[in-house]
Amino acid sequence: MLFVIDLLSLIGMKAINFNPVDFEPVRQIALQFPDASDSLSHYDTPSIKIKKNLLCRLHENGEWLAVRTDFESRERFLEEYPESCFITPHYKDYPYICLYVNSYSRELLKEVLETGFKAITEKKQK
Repeated sequence: MLFVIDLLSLIGMKAINFNPVDFEPVRQIALQFPDASDSLSHYDTPSIKIKKNLLCRLHENGEWLAVRTDFESRERFLEEYPESCFITPHYKDYPYICLYVNSYSRELLKEVLETGFKAITEKKQK
């Protein structure tokens, strides 16, 4: 297996290693929002969309989630929950926050998903 991973990195492909079961707690909460639906995102990772807007997805490395939010809430989450929340350089300029899989409470996950849902739906109303 090490050879395969090294070969993938040599030819510029990403190694994909995720367990869809890690996304189940996210699904249980997110699918309760109006217009929410299961979807597949990059590398066929599980995701949830609100109509056609990405709410959240499991990253292809299986280690974290990307969740839509707003910039103000993101800063608060980063400050209050540094053990669970972080941001990658890719998402720095986008209104998303990253959460380590299995490091967050159900309450935090619900709050983050709610901010994402509001950000998507309020954007559409303007």
